[in-house]
Formats: sequence, C-alpha cells, structure tokens
Amino acid sequence: MGAGGRMTEKERELFGRGGAGATFQRSPTDKPPFTLAQIKKAIPPHCFQRSVIKSFSYLVHDLVIVGALLYVALVWIPTLPSVLQLGAWPLYWVLQGCVMTGVWVIAHECGHNAFSDSSLLDDIVGLVLHSWLLVPYFSRKYSHRRHHSNTGSLERDEVFVPKQKEALAWYAPYIYNNPVGRLGLLVVQLTIGWPMYLSLNTCGRPYPRFACHFDPYSPIYNDRERAQVFISDVGVLAVSLALFKLASAFGFWWVVRVYGVPLLIVNAWLVLITYLQHTHPALPHYDSTEWDWLRGALATMDRDYGILNRVFHNITDTHVAHHLFSNMPHYHAMEATKAIKPILGEYYQFDPTPVAKATWREAKECIYVEPEDRTGVFWYSNKFAAP
Repeated sequence: MGAGGRMTEKERELFGRGGAGATFQRSPTDKPPFTLAQIKKAIPPHCFQRSVIKSFSYLVHDLVIVGALLYVALVWIPTLPSVLQLGAWPLYWVLQGCVMTGVWVIAHECGHNAFSDSSLLDDIVGLVLHSWLLVPYFSRKYSHRRHHSNTGSLERDEVFVPKQKEALAWYAPYIYNNPVGRLGLLVVQLTIGWPMYLSLNTCGRPYPRFACHFDPYSPIYNDRERAQVFISDVGVLAVSLALFKLASAFGFWWVVRVYGVPLLIVNAWLVLITYLQHTHPALPHYDSTEWDWLRGALATMDRDYGILNRVFHNITDTHVAHHLFSNMPHYHAMEATKAIKPILGEYYQFDPTPVAKATWREAKECIYVEPEDRTGVFWYSNKFAAP
C-alpha cells in the first residue's frame, strides 16, 4: 500500500483477485521509523476524551433497537400468516443479531476502560452487558488484555494463534485442500467456535495445562484476577438461570427463537470479525527473537463491512487504531484512523475485499505460518506436499 494506506491500481487488482496464487503487498517487518508517541501526537487530543453521556447514548440507542425488535418478535410476528412468519423470523434473527453485536462491542470497550473515566462504572456496565450475552466479562477482559499486549507473537498471543506446518494434524491437507472441508471448518468456527474458545481455549495460546475462561484457577489468570473470574461466572450463571425460567414458562423453542438464534449470530460475527482482523496473507507473525509490541500491534487488518461498520461501532474498520490505543472511545476511532494513516504509511493495512470473499480466501490461503527469507518473521502459507 502507498502512504496513508492508499492502494495503487496494481494493488487493487491484486487484492481484488483473492484467488489461488494471488499476491499481496505485505506489511513491512522492519522496525518502524516512528514511535508510538509520534503516532499519538498526530491524533487530535479530544479523540482520547471519554464522555460517559456520549457512551451511554450509543448504548441506549442500541438497546432501544433491541427492545423494538423484541416487541416485533413477541407481538407482531406471531400474528402473521404462517407463510410470512417463515420470512419474518429470519429477518428478526439477522437484525437482532447484528444490533446485539453492537452491544457486545460496547461491552468490549468497557473492558478497555474506553466507556468512561471510571473503571468501576465500566466494569459494572461491561459485566451486565456481557453476562446478558453469556460472556464471562472479567475472564474475557483479562485474556483479551493479554492479546493486546502480545499481538502477533507466536508464543504469547491469545487468540487465532496460527500454527506452524509441523504442528498441523496429519489430516489437515485433506480438510484445507478441498472446498467441502474448508466450508465445514468455517461452519464449525462460526457456530460453536466462540464457546469452544471460552471453554476449551480452542485456537488460543497453548498453555501447559487445561485452560478455560470459566475456571478461576486456569493458567490464563493470576492470583489477583481469580475472584473477578468467579464474579464473571456468577453473572453468566444468573443469566442462564433466567433463560431456564423463561424456557419453563414459555417453552424451550420460544427462548431459541427470541434469544438463542440472535445470540448465535452475535457469536458468529464476533469470531468472523476477529478472524479477519488478524488473518491475512499480508500480515506477519513474529517469534520471540523478532517480536516487539509496536510491530505486533500493527500486524492487524482494517476491513470494510459496509453499513455494518456503523452497526458494529467501527470495530471493523478502525482496528489498527484500536490496537495502538485501546482505551480510545469508538466514536473517535474514525477520526484517529484518518490522522494516523500518513504517519503509518505502508505499515497501515486495509483490505476492501467483500467479507464473504475475504473469508473464503483467508480460509484457503492462510493455513499455517512459516519463515521465509528472515528468521523470526513468519508468513501465512497453504502449500502441502502431494499425498
């Protein structure tokens, strides 16, 4: 990419192909000629100011839409003829799932202390919102903080840590080298990938023993964090009990229709957004001999989700800025991104490829990482020897 992240016509062509053999303008891996302080200086100071009123306005906006859609589901859809309900319910699921994803992003922002100047208020809001979405707030807050501290590190990053070729299972070529296998893998990732990560640390950093976000004594956490992990479990358990009572009163499938399917869509978006932010042929990973925080933070990809950028509070197209300054409120992230592009130059990565096409391409091209001409720097590859 050119300075400020602008792509040349040749690069647009390369990004647009996205098929087998496509090449990409890789991110530079040399130590950047700028510092974090210089990047911060380029951003208007007000972008770092958190307004509790403005933050709550976004939250209330989302919750009002959630409530309106819930009213439609409870009052209006059941009055429709059966044929029309077949279309109305999926529409409700998609819309509610997308708006609830926006709520999820605000809860995530609370975990970064980007919601207000009060860490206590942020934790209360984040705990309530994430518990409602069956996410252990503090548990995820602490593991996610370590992700931000170690992004791009093969040894210490926390999520979507790529494997090296020799660590792949023997059957990997048979899954990744055919469309049916890749599609099956994507379906699994988008449906149960998030609960598998929380419960089994799937696609997470390897630990010397079993790691689970619901276990206060998991190796993910230190002694100071264990009590809050327990509080997170209580929050998720309380919401689970409430759902059980609703199922007892109105029926299991009522809960699935009204809450369960939208939650599945939230989880799918969460996994997909995170996957595409950190998985791309242009992004490097580093081992301990090369990794440093700034290069790791820059090894992320901004994407374009169209109108959903706003619905998701721009977590999708301002992720580079978010990794550099994670306590910046989302409503300033677009302005900050524009400000830092000239400083970052080729270190800023943006891919406008449509989401569905990008997902399929990354699932095909980004199978494992391997070093090339420089020890300690790893790039995605998909080459397997013929069986």
